Amino acid sequence: MPAPRLLLLTAAFGEGHNSAARNLALSLKKMGADAWVIDPCAEAAPWVTRTLCRLYRWVTTHAPHLWYKIYCSTDDMDFSRQRFHLLRKPERYLGRYLRNHPLDAVISTYPLYPYFLERIAAESGVKTPVFTVITDSMEINASWKKAPTTAWVITDPQTRARLMAAGLPEEKLFDTGFPVHPSFAEMSVLPEDASVTPFRVLYFPTSKKPHIRRTSRALLRSSPQVCLTIVMGKNLRLLYRRAMELKREFPGRVRLIGWTRRVPELLCSHHLVVGKAGGATVHEAIAAQCPMLVHHLVPGQEQGNLHLLEDLGAGALTETPEQISERMQRLLAHDAAEWRKMKRKLAEYRRNDGGERAARAILQAIGHSELHG
Repeated sequence: MPAPRLLLLTAAFGEGHNSAARNLALSLKKMGADAWVIDPCAEAAPWVTRTLCRLYRWVTTHAPHLWYKIYCSTDDMDFSRQRFHLLRKPERYLGRYLRNHPLDAVISTYPLYPYFLERIAAESGVKTPVFTVITDSMEINASWKKAPTTAWVITDPQTRARLMAAGLPEEKLFDTGFPVHPSFAEMSVLPEDASVTPFRVLYFPTSKKPHIRRTSRALLRSSPQVCLTIVMGKNLRLLYRRAMELKREFPGRVRLIGWTRRVPELLCSHHLVVGKAGGATVHEAIAAQCPMLVHHLVPGQEQGNLHLLEDLGAGALTETPEQISERMQRLLAHDAAEWRKMKRKLAEYRRNDGGERAARAILQAIGHSELHG
């Protein structure tokens, strides 16, 4: 039997969609499937997509409560009928792509694509199984829940329970965990009894320039045993001058990194991660058994990710320097007893192979269970 052909659809509106698609494609390929990723929005309307992505990042970073109003307004939308003018080109592009590429299944990590696929199938008469990967936890937007799909791939048992309570059929909810990079399943993590001198903190700052100094100083001043790794990523040019000030102010205690592919390794080798509550970051921290402090929360879509961390006993919201300092002192008190308790909770939960589990569930659903090995 030939290898199954699976197309993964992503969108650049938030890194969680891209991470889930890339990682799941890697897991599918490891199992012998033919899998590849495309972004119909970026392919069909690149300028509009880049502009909307910049706007999305600015609003969620600098005006999160405005984004929350936009987010809540989608609850009453009928996406099966909605044809946004800006999305017509991506929908037509996807239709042409599917006509030219016969597939065994389509996997979407962005909530609007299943509605495109339903309309495309109605016009073409060719229906392909569609799997929707929900990249957030617990607080799930209506666009995900109403999606016309063969099944939903979800991140955790709490989310599954909430979706069942909302009326989604139990047999269509695949609780696999977030599709993190396959390397997480093979990496060693810091054990619960690890030394906390130094106490290594991994920090992902937002593009808010004043915040990098405030947050970093709160972390570093909370205890002399704290050493900080700042990963600036795409914000390197924007934040570099302020980051260098910190490096000079706290000699030997600050390490600076720009864009990197080594996030799994960094998470597994640090005691704590500080970042925003995006789906990818939260679930990568869980996979690495690395407790997390959330310094920036986008209301609506990221609230459920924070709630999951809190339910697991593995994280907390610390939005101000005062909250960060107080929490750090609690974590490190009595030979880091609270940190060790958080590590123990994450070790008991143990979710580091979501990509493999999701790939296995999807392949089984389309009748290719023989590829699982």
